[in-house]
Amino acid sequence: MVPEALEVLARSEVVMGYTLYVELIEDLLEGKEVHSSGMRKEVDRCRDAIDHASQGRRVALVSSGDAGIYAMAGLVLDLCRERGLTVARAETGSLSRGADFRLQVIPGVAAFNAAASILGAPLMHDFAAVSLSDHLTPWSLIEKRLEAAALADFVLAIYNPRSKARPHLLDEARRILLRHKSRQTPVGIVRRAMREGQFHCLTTLGEIPMEEVDMQSVLLVGNSQTYVWNGWMVTPRGYLDKYDLDGARKASVKK
Repeated sequence: MVPEALEVLARSEVVMGYTLYVELIEDLLEGKEVHSSGMRKEVDRCRDAIDHASQGRRVALVSSGDAGIYAMAGLVLDLCRERGLTVARAETGSLSRGADFRLQVIPGVAAFNAAASILGAPLMHDFAAVSLSDHLTPWSLIEKRLEAAALADFVLAIYNPRSKARPHLLDEARRILLRHKSRQTPVGIVRRAMREGQFHCLTTLGEIPMEEVDMQSVLLVGNSQTYVWNGWMVTPRGYLDKYDLDGARKASVKK
């Protein structure tokens, strides 16, 4: 957790979040009013957090990774917009005239950042992130995004890859990616990144061990230049194509 998040959490009166995430920080919650709930309760959590904040209370809404990436920051703003609330930026220092409360989105380490640090340097060039969860996004749209990312040769971070309710969707995603990527494309699997029980492995797009993948996993699928060296997954930025090993710029020869 970043220092700013710790400071905000310490100043908060009320802490809300998904049960698993709240349990991970329970040692920081002494003396706090804590509200936790399970999956599919995201709207209720955000609505309750807004209600508490509107009453003048300091509220911390806990997300994993980064609150603005597949997390709760967007839903909070969605609900405030639907309810016609005015939300001021926390950095203004005081509540602006007419504002219902102040909001600060604290940056965190996104799952693809944590996973990349464990694997080596797979995100050194352009990349895209796609969630395979079709709970909120139609699978037909997810298919289009996978196809577009593969066709453009992006490195791809795959979130929510395989659940008990949707065990087949990762295989479907792989089938789409294989239309444009080699079976030998490096793939890194990281489960429970930076947490107890962390697991990672390197494999290929053609040989993904499905049994090692769950909803706490992130897959990083390389591009056409990604390679594995001494157990590290690397996507080169292109420096060695442009510069000699001593740092001198290579000459460009054109006919």
